[in-house]
Amino acid sequence: MTYPGGDGPRIRVAVIDDQAMVREGFSALLNAQPDIEVVGSASDGSEAVHLVKGTRPDVVLMDIRMPKLNGLDATREILAMPGLEHPRVVILTTFDADEYVFSALRAGASGFLLKDATAEELVRAVRIIAAGDSLLAPAVTGRLIAEYTSRPARRERSAMLSGLTERELEVMRLIATGNSNAEIAGTLFLSEQTIKTHVSRVLGKLGLRDRAQVVIAAYESGLVDVGS
Repeated sequence: MTYPGGDGPRIRVAVIDDQAMVREGFSALLNAQPDIEVVGSASDGSEAVHLVKGTRPDVVLMDIRMPKLNGLDATREILAMPGLEHPRVVILTTFDADEYVFSALRAGASGFLLKDATAEELVRAVRIIAAGDSLLAPAVTGRLIAEYTSRPARRERSAMLSGLTERELEVMRLIATGNSNAEIAGTLFLSEQTIKTHVSRVLGKLGLRDRAQVVIAAYESGLVDVGS
């Protein structure tokens, strides 16, 4: 994927939202970037599924509350499409209104973006997601903790983590508590490249898509305790 100043293909983006002003505003802003191209937009989840099939975007900005098919179900359908290099889905949300943060991560979303995000935040989010990282703001991590706090019982650490080294478990804990690679490197006194290697190994061993799913796995397995 090429970024500003590069000569390769641009990041292909689909914008899905039932509000025309949101679609048009996001599309205009993203199309103004030299490295981003909006390949289409849709006003509901059903349209979104067809749009993704036809345009093969790299990143999908997906609203949740839409008619016909909501964004959560549309995300599941898109990421289950056979024979398709799946795009990375960013959920458009207002944290005080949408109760689907946890479910969206489970469905395979790679991150979240507030609908009132600044222009700079929107462009940065698309580039981060297209580069293969996840967009998990502290507010999202806090929402996940709140989700688990409300549950009466916690599961014991899953056997799925048994193949990880102590260092990999340590990195996984730090990811789950909202730390970036640079912050993890500083905490563990290691290079950022070494941390990237550990993150890749965690993803590979656990069969996870990205950091968003690492957070889910850490809380589900009991590796990270609520309030830690």
